[in-house]
Amino acid sequence: MPHGPRGPRPGPSDALQSPRPAPRAPWSRRLDGAVHALSYRSGRFWQPDVTVATVVVRDGRLLVVEERVRGAHVLNQPAGHLEPDESLFNAALRETLEETGWDVELTAFIGAYQWKSPTDGRHFLRMAFAAEPLLHHPERALDEGIIQALWLTPAELQAESARHRSPLVWRAVEDFLAGRRFPLQALTHFA
Repeated sequence: MPHGPRGPRPGPSDALQSPRPAPRAPWSRRLDGAVHALSYRSGRFWQPDVTVATVVVRDGRLLVVEERVRGAHVLNQPAGHLEPDESLFNAALRETLEETGWDVELTAFIGAYQWKSPTDGRHFLRMAFAAEPLLHHPERALDEGIIQALWLTPAELQAESARHRSPLVWRAVEDFLAGRRFPLQALTHFA
């Protein structure tokens, strides 16, 4: 073991043997009040809500939705939950059509974003895509809770930050505007 001015210095192999605190596990409270760690080993699972969102741009404006959530009118990208047996790509296309009436073409993967809501403690894993608008269906009824689809400039959307459904709204736009793009081939769906 190498020696320093204060005695032996730990080497690389010592780091593997030094005790470290165990990572904190998520906890659940049963109906009887008992608290148990969530762990696949014990058969108690935790998983985040997996969602998709699209950043759609036309003539320098972003396609956003104004929606009603717990009585408040908030702004969001076209976004929603991944459904069983659905690819991330199909979920993004479906949610955009259902919430805005727009068919879009996905052009890039912007990123994956993990967030815990301070309101209810739910965890979200959002996959954000860049997309181009193709065809609008103005006669199509929008999803329940959607008030309207809007085209806002980035400055207009940022000015409404107090109304964003979550911090993920601006973060995905900010990353898109900074040029963050990954090929769609970075994601693979096995049927």
